[in-house]
Amino acid sequence: MSMDPSMGNGTASVAEVTGTLEAAYPLAWAEAWDRVGLVLGERDAEVRRVLLAVDPTVEVAREAVAREAQLLVTHHPLLLRGASFLPADEGKGAVVTTLLRHGTALWCGHTNVDRSTRGTVGAWIDALALQDAAPLVPGELSEEAAHGSRRFGLGAVGSLPAATTVGALAAMIAQEVPATARGILHTGDAERPVRRVAVCPGAGDSFLEAAIMAEADVYITSDLRHHPALEHLESAVEPSAVPALIDVPHAASEALWLPIAQQLLAEAQPGLEVLLSEHTTDPWGGHAA
Repeated sequence: MSMDPSMGNGTASVAEVTGTLEAAYPLAWAEAWDRVGLVLGERDAEVRRVLLAVDPTVEVAREAVAREAQLLVTHHPLLLRGASFLPADEGKGAVVTTLLRHGTALWCGHTNVDRSTRGTVGAWIDALALQDAAPLVPGELSEEAAHGSRRFGLGAVGSLPAATTVGALAAMIAQEVPATARGILHTGDAERPVRRVAVCPGAGDSFLEAAIMAEADVYITSDLRHHPALEHLESAVEPSAVPALIDVPHAASEALWLPIAQQLLAEAQPGLEVLLSEHTTDPWGGHAA
């Protein structure tokens, strides 16, 4: 009988759990501008329960405390742009105050996780069942890490097991990712045929040209702004000359990593209880048609 990866009855230290994460997702894999690793907490503190989330928001910090997690692990950094002041009546200050007051540590993984076959890019390769997957941005050296993790690169391109359409692919993605108020957007004709797919979890409009060069039928990413998306579509008179676009809400696109991290920690730290956040951190709560 397989064990539920969330269940556990053992303990570890913050250093041991974060060491597992950093062995699978080396901090050296992160972009130079990124801020990944242990942000808050004592390395020798005991951990019985871990909470996984996409963003370290005030609501998520309160959830970690309410669910008695000694360690919060998030994909996005808390202090990516730095901060000089952290008063408790402002968001980031409230997160820091809440976590430290209750003895909850915080570890953030970002672009180091994005590059891994057991990270966000690997989650999307698995979700789409991409065949012959290759990095969307070529040139990165493959590197083996621990716990079945391998440095793959940013984004991926490959072929679907069977041809589909833009509309059908968007509908399938909507079933795979957490539901959001906005849902999944796509450009152009919903019946446009699709076989070759490019994907970049998170904000990926800087890789629009890479998706064209990869000869993808569709490019899946997040945070597509009006002008870059429109200029991409208008770069050729014939719509089929450039990839169609599917826009997935940012937090939803990266939430696919959380069950992978849950399983990784459960495998590496038997007995540790690893929970998934019950809150969406997508900022939009509703829409009007």
